[in-house]
Amino acid sequence: MTDFEARLSGLVPADIKVRSARILLESLEVQADIGFHDFEVGTPQRLIITVEVWLKDVNAPADDDPVHAWNYDFLRTEIAELAGSRRWNLQETLAHAIFDRVAEFRGVRALRVRLSKPDVYAEAHGVGVEIASFSGHWPQP
Repeated sequence: MTDFEARLSGLVPADIKVRSARILLESLEVQADIGFHDFEVGTPQRLIITVEVWLKDVNAPADDDPVHAWNYDFLRTEIAELAGSRRWNLQETLAHAIFDRVAEFRGVRALRVRLSKPDVYAEAHGVGVEIASFSGHWPQP
């Protein structure tokens, strides 16, 4: 325990504690051959992917050791490789593939995956899909 941690020990009230922890990979931009319209087939387009992973363990990694933490690079690489691994007709299909892959990772309590094509409609920020392992805006404890 550091001097700083020792000085703070016991100062945080019991009713104020970490109750939720999540990893957030926000707005990852990838190129994907996705879509079923003639102008989309064979023409990779931008796809924006956000993945939120709620963790089973809400504690900080032991001793600030990276070996006990999530590997963000691995998460990013897995998602980008999956998006580029084949031709996708539907965002829904790719969203489920990403969901299933991330759900296999250790320590996942809840999960939300959001995909959006930002270049489809000029008058919209994007068009996409979102799937989650829970209903509502946030997983229940």
